[in-house]
Amino acid sequence: MTPPDQHGNQQIEQRDSQIAVLLFPLLILCGGILGVLFPQNFTGLSAWINPLLMVIMFCMGLTLTLPDFALVLKNPLPVIGGVIAQFAIMPVLGWLIAKLLHLDPALAAGVILVGCAPGGTASNVVSYLARGNVALSIAMTSISTLLAPLLTPLLALWLAGQYMPVDARAMAGSVVQIVLIPVVLGLVLRMLLDRWVLKVLNILPWMSVISISVVVTIIVAGSASSILSAGLLVLVAVILHNGLGLILGYGVGKLLRVPETSCRTIAIEVGMQNSGLAAGLAKQYFTPEAALPGAIFSVWHNLSGAMTAAYFRRQDKKNESK
Repeated sequence: MTPPDQHGNQQIEQRDSQIAVLLFPLLILCGGILGVLFPQNFTGLSAWINPLLMVIMFCMGLTLTLPDFALVLKNPLPVIGGVIAQFAIMPVLGWLIAKLLHLDPALAAGVILVGCAPGGTASNVVSYLARGNVALSIAMTSISTLLAPLLTPLLALWLAGQYMPVDARAMAGSVVQIVLIPVVLGLVLRMLLDRWVLKVLNILPWMSVISISVVVTIIVAGSASSILSAGLLVLVAVILHNGLGLILGYGVGKLLRVPETSCRTIAIEVGMQNSGLAAGLAKQYFTPEAALPGAIFSVWHNLSGAMTAAYFRRQDKKNESK
Protein backbone atom coordinates (compact mmCIF):
# COMPACT_ATOMS: atom_id res chain seq x y z
CA MET A 1 0.00 0.00 0.00
CA THR A 2 1.32 3.47 -0.91
CA PRO A 3 2.18 5.58 2.18
CA PRO A 4 -0.04 8.68 2.57
CA ASP A 5 2.77 11.17 2.07
CA GLN A 6 4.03 9.38 -1.04
CA HIS A 7 0.49 9.16 -2.42
CA GLY A 8 0.10 12.91 -1.92
CA ASN A 9 3.40 13.57 -3.64
CA GLN A 10 2.33 11.43 -6.60
CA GLN A 11 -0.92 13.38 -6.92
CA ILE A 12 0.96 16.70 -6.82
CA GLU A 13 3.51 15.39 -9.34
CA GLN A 14 0.75 14.22 -11.71
CA ARG A 15 -1.13 17.52 -11.41
CA ASP A 16 1.98 19.61 -12.03
CA SER A 17 3.02 17.33 -14.88
CA GLN A 18 -0.36 17.84 -16.57
CA ILE A 19 -0.10 21.62 -16.20
CA ALA A 20 3.46 21.58 -17.50
CA VAL A 21 2.53 19.56 -20.58
CA LEU A 22 -0.46 21.77 -21.37
CA LEU A 23 1.62 24.95 -21.00
CA PHE A 24 4.65 23.40 -22.71
CA PRO A 25 3.72 24.38 -26.29
CA LEU A 26 2.87 27.93 -25.20
CA LEU A 27 6.18 28.41 -23.40
CA ILE A 28 8.16 26.96 -26.31
CA LEU A 29 6.22 29.10 -28.78
CA CYS A 30 7.08 32.19 -26.73
CA GLY A 31 10.72 31.11 -26.71
CA GLY A 32 10.67 30.59 -30.47
CA ILE A 33 9.17 34.04 -31.03
CA LEU A 34 11.87 35.59 -28.86
CA GLY A 35 14.51 33.72 -30.86
CA VAL A 36 13.12 35.06 -34.15
CA LEU A 37 12.61 38.65 -32.97
CA PHE A 38 15.83 39.04 -30.96
CA PRO A 39 18.31 36.51 -32.37
CA GLN A 40 21.31 38.63 -31.43
CA ASN A 41 20.49 38.16 -27.74
CA PHE A 42 20.62 34.36 -27.87
CA THR A 43 23.02 33.27 -30.62
CA GLY A 44 25.97 33.52 -28.22
CA LEU A 45 24.39 31.01 -25.83
CA SER A 46 24.77 27.90 -28.01
CA ALA A 47 27.21 26.39 -25.48
CA TRP A 48 24.26 26.07 -23.09
CA ILE A 49 22.34 23.62 -25.29
CA ASN A 50 24.01 20.37 -24.25
CA PRO A 51 24.10 21.17 -20.49
CA LEU A 52 20.39 22.06 -20.60
CA LEU A 53 19.60 18.80 -22.42
CA MET A 54 21.55 16.97 -19.71
CA VAL A 55 19.39 18.67 -17.07
CA ILE A 56 16.27 17.40 -18.86
CA MET A 57 17.62 13.84 -19.00
CA PHE A 58 18.72 13.98 -15.35
CA CYS A 59 15.19 15.04 -14.36
CA MET A 60 13.84 12.10 -16.35
CA GLY A 61 16.20 9.74 -14.52
CA LEU A 62 14.97 11.04 -11.16
CA THR A 63 11.40 10.06 -12.09
CA LEU A 64 12.39 6.44 -12.85
CA THR A 65 12.58 3.47 -10.48
CA LEU A 66 13.71 -0.10 -11.10
CA PRO A 67 10.11 -1.44 -10.98
CA ASP A 68 9.42 0.73 -14.04
CA PHE A 69 11.53 -1.74 -16.03
CA ALA A 70 9.77 -4.80 -14.63
CA LEU A 71 7.08 -4.56 -17.31
CA VAL A 72 9.66 -5.63 -19.91
CA LEU A 73 9.94 -9.00 -18.13
CA LYS A 74 6.28 -9.36 -17.19
CA ASN A 75 4.78 -8.44 -20.57
CA PRO A 76 7.58 -7.94 -23.11
CA LEU A 77 5.54 -7.97 -26.35
CA PRO A 78 4.09 -4.42 -26.28
CA VAL A 79 7.33 -2.92 -24.92
CA ILE A 80 9.65 -4.58 -27.41
CA GLY A 81 7.18 -4.27 -30.28
CA GLY A 82 6.58 -0.60 -29.51
CA VAL A 83 10.28 0.27 -29.26
CA ILE A 84 11.05 -1.56 -32.52
CA ALA A 85 8.17 0.33 -34.16
CA GLN A 86 9.54 3.64 -32.93
CA PHE A 87 13.05 3.10 -34.27
CA ALA A 88 11.70 1.61 -37.52
CA ILE A 89 8.73 3.86 -38.35
CA MET A 90 9.94 7.34 -37.43
CA PRO A 91 13.38 7.29 -39.12
CA VAL A 92 11.93 5.87 -42.36
CA LEU A 93 9.01 8.32 -42.25
CA GLY A 94 11.50 11.18 -41.88
CA TRP A 95 13.41 9.97 -44.92
CA LEU A 96 10.24 9.52 -47.00
CA ILE A 97 8.89 12.97 -46.06
CA ALA A 98 12.22 14.59 -46.93
CA LYS A 99 12.02 12.92 -50.35
CA LEU A 100 8.34 13.79 -50.84
CA LEU A 101 8.79 17.48 -50.02
CA HIS A 102 12.16 17.78 -51.79
CA LEU A 103 13.76 19.32 -48.71
CA ASP A 104 17.23 20.77 -49.04
CA PRO A 105 19.99 18.62 -47.50
CA ALA A 106 20.20 20.44 -44.14
CA LEU A 107 16.45 20.37 -43.50
CA ALA A 108 16.19 16.77 -44.73
CA ALA A 109 18.94 15.69 -42.33
CA GLY A 110 17.19 17.54 -39.51
CA VAL A 111 13.82 15.87 -40.18
CA ILE A 112 15.44 12.44 -40.35
CA LEU A 113 17.40 13.04 -37.14
CA VAL A 114 14.14 13.84 -35.32
CA GLY A 115 12.89 10.44 -36.45
CA CYS A 116 16.06 8.76 -35.17
CA ALA A 117 15.66 10.22 -31.67
CA PRO A 118 14.24 8.23 -28.73
CA GLY A 119 10.80 8.79 -27.21
CA GLY A 120 9.82 12.24 -25.98
CA THR A 121 9.99 13.01 -22.26
CA ALA A 122 6.43 14.41 -22.22
CA SER A 123 4.89 11.24 -23.67
CA ASN A 124 4.31 9.66 -20.25
CA VAL A 125 1.98 12.42 -19.11
CA VAL A 126 0.25 12.58 -22.50
CA SER A 127 -0.39 8.83 -22.19
CA TYR A 128 -1.92 9.47 -18.78
CA LEU A 129 -4.14 12.24 -20.17
CA ALA A 130 -5.19 9.93 -23.03
CA ARG A 131 -6.12 7.19 -20.51
CA GLY A 132 -3.40 4.97 -21.95
CA ASN A 133 -1.12 2.44 -20.28
CA VAL A 134 1.23 4.69 -18.30
CA ALA A 135 3.44 1.81 -17.12
CA LEU A 136 4.00 0.80 -20.75
CA SER A 137 4.73 4.42 -21.66
CA ILE A 138 7.40 4.72 -18.97
CA ALA A 139 8.96 1.41 -19.99
CA MET A 140 9.04 2.36 -23.69
CA THR A 141 10.50 5.81 -23.04
CA SER A 142 13.14 4.35 -20.74
CA ILE A 143 14.19 1.54 -23.09
CA SER A 144 14.30 3.77 -26.18
CA THR A 145 16.35 6.35 -24.27
CA LEU A 146 18.86 3.72 -23.13
CA LEU A 147 19.13 2.39 -26.71
CA ALA A 148 19.61 5.87 -28.19
CA PRO A 149 23.44 5.99 -27.91
CA LEU A 150 23.59 3.00 -30.26
CA LEU A 151 20.57 3.34 -32.55
CA THR A 152 20.31 7.12 -33.04
CA PRO A 153 23.81 7.53 -34.58
CA LEU A 154 23.53 4.33 -36.68
CA LEU A 155 20.13 5.28 -38.10
CA ALA A 156 21.31 8.85 -38.72
CA LEU A 157 24.38 7.53 -40.55
CA TRP A 158 22.21 5.27 -42.72
CA LEU A 159 19.45 7.75 -43.62
CA ALA A 160 20.64 11.31 -42.92
CA GLY A 161 24.09 10.37 -44.24
CA GLN A 162 22.56 10.44 -47.73
CA TYR A 163 22.20 14.21 -47.35
CA MET A 164 25.07 15.32 -45.10
CA PRO A 165 28.22 13.76 -43.62
CA VAL A 166 27.50 12.04 -40.28
CA ASP A 167 30.21 11.35 -37.69
CA ALA A 168 28.36 8.46 -36.06
CA ARG A 169 31.09 7.71 -33.51
CA ALA A 170 31.26 11.29 -32.25
CA MET A 171 27.45 11.52 -32.22
CA ALA A 172 27.25 8.33 -30.17
CA GLY A 173 29.66 9.86 -27.65
CA SER A 174 27.49 12.97 -27.43
CA VAL A 175 24.34 10.91 -26.88
CA VAL A 176 26.06 8.96 -24.10
CA GLN A 177 27.12 12.23 -22.47
CA ILE A 178 23.81 14.05 -22.97
CA VAL A 179 21.36 11.17 -22.43
CA LEU A 180 22.73 7.98 -20.91
CA ILE A 181 24.95 9.35 -18.13
CA PRO A 182 22.42 11.88 -16.76
CA VAL A 183 19.56 9.34 -16.86
CA VAL A 184 21.61 6.69 -15.05
CA LEU A 185 22.80 9.24 -12.47
CA GLY A 186 19.21 10.31 -11.86
CA LEU A 187 18.07 6.70 -11.50
CA VAL A 188 20.88 5.91 -9.03
CA LEU A 189 20.16 9.04 -7.01
CA ARG A 190 16.46 8.07 -6.89
CA MET A 191 17.46 4.65 -5.53
CA LEU A 192 19.78 6.07 -2.88
CA LEU A 193 17.74 9.10 -1.79
CA ASP A 194 14.20 8.14 -2.68
CA ARG A 195 12.56 9.96 0.25
CA TRP A 196 14.36 13.21 -0.59
CA VAL A 197 13.72 12.93 -4.31
CA LEU A 198 9.98 12.43 -3.69
CA LYS A 199 9.89 15.88 -2.11
CA VAL A 200 11.07 17.58 -5.30
CA LEU A 201 9.25 15.46 -7.91
CA ASN A 202 6.62 18.16 -8.38
CA ILE A 203 9.18 20.68 -9.67
CA LEU A 204 10.90 18.32 -12.13
CA PRO A 205 8.39 18.83 -14.98
CA TRP A 206 8.89 22.59 -14.69
CA MET A 207 12.67 22.25 -14.77
CA SER A 208 12.36 20.18 -17.95
CA VAL A 209 9.90 22.59 -19.56
CA ILE A 210 12.02 25.65 -18.79
CA SER A 211 15.19 23.93 -20.00
CA ILE A 212 13.73 22.79 -23.33
CA SER A 213 12.12 26.21 -23.85
CA VAL A 214 15.53 27.87 -23.50
CA VAL A 215 17.08 25.26 -25.83
CA VAL A 216 14.45 25.98 -28.49
CA THR A 217 14.97 29.74 -28.10
CA ILE A 218 18.71 29.41 -28.67
CA ILE A 219 18.28 27.04 -31.63
CA VAL A 220 15.63 29.21 -33.29
CA ALA A 221 17.82 32.29 -32.83
CA GLY A 222 20.60 30.50 -34.69
CA SER A 223 18.33 29.74 -37.65
CA ALA A 224 16.04 32.79 -37.55
CA SER A 225 16.71 33.69 -41.17
CA SER A 226 15.84 30.15 -42.33
CA ILE A 227 12.47 30.27 -40.57
CA LEU A 228 11.30 33.11 -42.78
CA SER A 229 12.17 31.23 -45.96
CA ALA A 230 11.51 27.59 -45.06
CA GLY A 231 9.40 27.71 -41.88
CA LEU A 232 6.09 26.76 -43.53
CA LEU A 233 7.61 23.83 -45.44
CA VAL A 234 9.26 22.51 -42.28
CA LEU A 235 5.96 22.84 -40.40
CA VAL A 236 4.26 20.70 -43.08
CA ALA A 237 7.05 18.12 -42.73
CA VAL A 238 6.71 18.08 -38.95
CA ILE A 239 2.91 17.71 -39.02
CA LEU A 240 3.15 14.83 -41.50
CA HIS A 241 5.94 13.15 -39.51
CA ASN A 242 4.17 13.40 -36.17
CA GLY A 243 0.68 12.62 -37.49
CA LEU A 244 1.71 9.54 -39.47
CA GLY A 245 3.77 8.36 -36.49
CA LEU A 246 0.71 8.54 -34.23
CA ILE A 247 -1.48 6.70 -36.76
CA LEU A 248 1.04 3.98 -37.61
CA GLY A 249 1.95 3.53 -33.94
CA TYR A 250 -1.70 2.92 -33.14
CA GLY A 251 -1.84 0.44 -36.01
CA VAL A 252 1.15 -1.45 -34.58
CA GLY A 253 -0.73 -1.79 -31.30
CA LYS A 254 -3.70 -3.27 -33.16
CA LEU A 255 -1.41 -5.69 -35.02
CA LEU A 256 0.10 -6.78 -31.70
CA ARG A 257 -3.47 -7.33 -30.40
CA VAL A 258 -2.84 -5.44 -27.18
CA PRO A 259 -5.62 -3.68 -25.22
CA GLU A 260 -6.92 -0.29 -26.35
CA THR A 261 -5.01 1.51 -23.59
CA SER A 262 -1.74 0.03 -24.83
CA CYS A 263 -2.59 0.90 -28.46
CA ARG A 264 -2.97 4.52 -27.41
CA THR A 265 0.33 4.45 -25.56
CA ILE A 266 2.26 2.92 -28.47
CA ALA A 267 0.77 5.57 -30.79
CA ILE A 268 1.89 8.37 -28.47
CA GLU A 269 5.34 6.87 -27.87
CA VAL A 270 5.97 6.41 -31.60
CA GLY A 271 4.64 9.84 -32.59
CA MET A 272 6.31 11.90 -29.85
CA GLN A 273 10.09 12.23 -30.16
CA ASN A 274 12.87 13.68 -28.04
CA SER A 275 13.08 16.50 -30.57
CA GLY A 276 15.10 18.73 -28.24
CA LEU A 277 17.91 16.16 -28.35
CA ALA A 278 17.56 15.93 -32.14
CA ALA A 279 17.76 19.70 -32.49
CA GLY A 280 20.85 19.88 -30.28
CA LEU A 281 22.61 17.12 -32.21
CA ALA A 282 21.64 18.69 -35.55
CA LYS A 283 23.10 22.03 -34.51
CA GLN A 284 26.28 20.36 -33.26
CA TYR A 285 26.89 17.94 -36.13
CA PHE A 286 25.08 19.52 -39.10
CA THR A 287 24.09 23.19 -39.41
CA PRO A 288 21.82 25.65 -37.51
CA GLU A 289 19.26 25.22 -40.29
CA ALA A 290 19.20 21.44 -39.68
CA ALA A 291 18.13 22.11 -36.08
CA LEU A 292 14.95 23.88 -37.26
CA PRO A 293 12.80 20.71 -37.69
CA GLY A 294 13.61 19.63 -34.14
CA ALA A 295 12.72 23.05 -32.74
CA ILE A 296 9.37 23.12 -34.56
CA PHE A 297 8.66 19.48 -33.69
CA SER A 298 9.14 20.38 -30.00
CA VAL A 299 6.20 22.78 -30.24
CA TRP A 300 3.94 20.78 -32.52
CA HIS A 301 4.13 17.29 -30.97
CA ASN A 302 2.99 18.66 -27.60
CA LEU A 303 0.05 20.41 -29.24
CA SER A 304 -0.87 17.27 -31.17
CA GLY A 305 -0.33 15.17 -28.05
CA ALA A 306 -2.83 17.28 -26.12
CA MET A 307 -5.31 17.06 -29.01
CA THR A 308 -4.81 13.28 -29.28
CA ALA A 309 -5.44 12.85 -25.56
CA ALA A 310 -8.61 14.97 -25.82
CA TYR A 311 -9.82 12.85 -28.77
CA PHE A 312 -9.34 9.57 -26.90
CA ARG A 313 -11.10 10.94 -23.82
CA ARG A 314 -14.06 12.02 -25.96
CA GLN A 315 -14.20 8.51 -27.46
CA ASP A 316 -14.33 7.06 -23.96
CA LYS A 317 -17.21 9.37 -23.03
CA LYS A 318 -19.14 8.34 -26.16
CA ASN A 319 -18.61 4.66 -25.35
CA GLU A 320 -19.65 5.20 -21.74
CA SER A 321 -22.82 7.00 -22.82
CA LYS A 322 -23.69 4.08 -25.11
